[in-house]
Amino acid sequence: MNLQKRLYEGVFREHLSNNRQMCFVSGARQVGKTTTCRTLGDHYLDWDNWDHQRIILSGPAAVAEFCQLNKLRQGKLPVVVFDEIHKYARWKNFLKGFFDVYADDCRIIVTGSSRLDLFKRGGDSLMGRYFPYHMHPLTVSELLGTKVHEGIHRTRKLSSERWNTLWTYGGYPEPFLKANSRHSRRWQALRSERLFKEDLRDLTRVQELGLLEILGRLLADRSGEQLVYANLAKDIQVSSNTIKSWVRLLTESYYGFLVRPWYKNITKSLRKEPKWYLRDWAGIDDPGKKAETFTACHLLKAVNLWTDLGLGQFDLCYLRDKQKREVDFIVIKDNQPWFLVEVKYADSAMSPALEYFQKQTHAEHAFQVIITEDYIGKSCFDIGRPVIVPAKTFLSELI
Repeated sequence: MNLQKRLYEGVFREHLSNNRQMCFVSGARQVGKTTTCRTLGDHYLDWDNWDHQRIILSGPAAVAEFCQLNKLRQGKLPVVVFDEIHKYARWKNFLKGFFDVYADDCRIIVTGSSRLDLFKRGGDSLMGRYFPYHMHPLTVSELLGTKVHEGIHRTRKLSSERWNTLWTYGGYPEPFLKANSRHSRRWQALRSERLFKEDLRDLTRVQELGLLEILGRLLADRSGEQLVYANLAKDIQVSSNTIKSWVRLLTESYYGFLVRPWYKNITKSLRKEPKWYLRDWAGIDDPGKKAETFTACHLLKAVNLWTDLGLGQFDLCYLRDKQKREVDFIVIKDNQPWFLVEVKYADSAMSPALEYFQKQTHAEHAFQVIITEDYIGKSCFDIGRPVIVPAKTFLSELI
């Protein structure tokens, strides 16, 4: 199985060349963090490897000796990769001590999944010592090339074969490259089992794992729907606050993500209920929900990467008012609406809500994105009025 070159390799390489700070790479299990970062690393230490664990437990000086950081050298600094080190209870103190002493002798990459992104938010003793990056599955634009542009790409055509493979098997590298239905089903089942039996085991009480897994199964069928915590609480027979905390755990563990309503300058807007999306669209049967989730994952990757690269502060939200007018997504740039996206699998009748909310928000663009439409070579972002566009064109222009 050939490896798929990732655009993140170039992103991280540029970071290491231009920044002294550590490169913190978080993302879901099996999204490609370790494979990509080992490509860039001269020295690799994995907390799950007992030999490496003993070196880390011996302290920064032992790691420096293992990596031969005290040798006189000229030119490029060596890159040290710490994988899954967030499983070490004192990982932040270790990295702080290592960075403060050896930051001028090497460059540092730290990779991890849920807990790296979760624990670095509170009491951050590493502030100023790292830049965060969020690694996502493969998307249309990345399959077309790994060079990162600032902002919008020129439109490019993905082959029908690769488009169908991405749509069917999802963007996680292994099932995408394997492109085999039996393998994909087994991979999804194993990934789900490891998430609920391992990743979440240490983040909640053991006796609640069964109920948390039931919630996960319920949410797997509700991708693209608004979350009503009271209804979920009634289904599982726990409190609404418990459901909220469990949904937070599932988002922090990269099982899914929330898209919240945008309400500034929106008359009688909905302000409370977020919408829920899975991070893997491959297992969704309903074509409408799959289309919306497929697009949501592409948009989330774009807003995260634009933000991580310092191109601005980007957010992904949705629009809905009390008259039940709704647009699936609005991308916010530096607290100002940029473009609206309504997603349809095949329906090409223009949604009247696009024009209404474009006038309300003063967004530059309004797109109705159709999954089944054929590719066209004209940029969507050249048009200011509400317009119907093929997903094959629109998604190719994102980062």
